[in-house]
Amino acid sequence: QVQLVESGGGLVQAGGSLRLSCAASGRTFSSYAMGWFRQAPGKEREFVASIGAIAISTSYADSVKGRFTISRDNAKATVYLQMNSLKPDDTAVYYCAATRGTLYSTRTRGDYGYWGQGTQVTVSS
Repeated sequence: QVQLVESGGGLVQAGGSLRLSCAASGRTFSSYAMGWFRQAPGKEREFVASIGAIAISTSYADSVKGRFTISRDNAKATVYLQMNSLKPDDTAVYYCAATRGTLYSTRTRGDYGYWGQGTQVTVSS
């Protein structure tokens, strides 16, 4: 099993940047594909970005492509989400997720069996 703890959220003005981190417990972090999802008030939780255990495999939602970058450091058992050019529509609780079901990135929420508690990102206009 793996436990996930997100950090790095906060309040930022439109156009600004934030970097989210997700620290994982356990010794087998390198075998997990990782993802970031977000949920705004009154909306469904949606896919943001994912990275495979094989780190060259990444995927992004169209709404964040070119602005957000997902990366991982297996030595630190941490996955990151660098968010640039933030918009008010990016305001949400951001969740980190992990799966051992595939070595490659996956956009499917149901593929992920482990979730963090979330970190709030608020972008002001």
